[in-house]
Amino acid sequence: MRAQTSTAMFTADAILHHRPLPLYAQIKEDLRDRILDGDYSAHSQLPSESNLMGAYGVSRITVRQALNELEKEQLIFKVPGKGTFVSPLKPPLQLVRLQGFAEAMSGMGVEVYNRLLSALPVNADATMAARLQVPEGSPLTEFRRIRYARQEPVSLDVTYVRRSLGARLAREDLVNRDIFLIIENDYETPLGHADLSINAINADNTLASLLSIPVGAPVLRMERLTWSKAGQPIDFEYLFYRGDSFRYQTRAERI
Repeated sequence: MRAQTSTAMFTADAILHHRPLPLYAQIKEDLRDRILDGDYSAHSQLPSESNLMGAYGVSRITVRQALNELEKEQLIFKVPGKGTFVSPLKPPLQLVRLQGFAEAMSGMGVEVYNRLLSALPVNADATMAARLQVPEGSPLTEFRRIRYARQEPVSLDVTYVRRSLGARLAREDLVNRDIFLIIENDYETPLGHADLSINAINADNTLASLLSIPVGAPVLRMERLTWSKAGQPIDFEYLFYRGDSFRYQTRAERI
């Protein structure tokens, strides 16, 4: 059984000195898990170096090595004379991979859930019709969801699908499951690729309220059209991401 050491501010599992990982790496992993699990929210202050030394039973240099590694991963930031604080959540999203939100976040150990705002019948406007290759005015279903990561709202997803698919999805657990995984695993429709268009906007009153940000705060607006492997447009979305929530990664090849 692993003993626990307590301080007034922090309780840590004892470091296992016989483990192959260096002590600083074990501390870094433990603190990283606590941050990603939401034990420490964005901008909250971590325990002092002295408290961490006492909690983990290690030297100051070991604690500093662990903190330096977390800082390199942009999970924490230091304010001279004030201490160490948790950075706003900015996990990297890979633009070169087609993934659902929960799929991407779970791969980084970030707990996510959704709040389904609405599932409504709508008629395709000119843009929706062109993207989904249906006549204008065709029956579609619109899903609006708020996506949460580390207990904070990070995006508003507005999804449009053909009415036949929408009727099936409306019966699914969209609070805990990604639409992509439902389509692929339950409906046996492999997805192929997505076309993306990205631009920056300022949050209006509605977005500010839904995403818990100030009016006028930066928001990344993404249009995403997802295709099946068979070449059929399946899912057209407007995705609105908080500007302080993610960083985007891709690779540019020189041809």
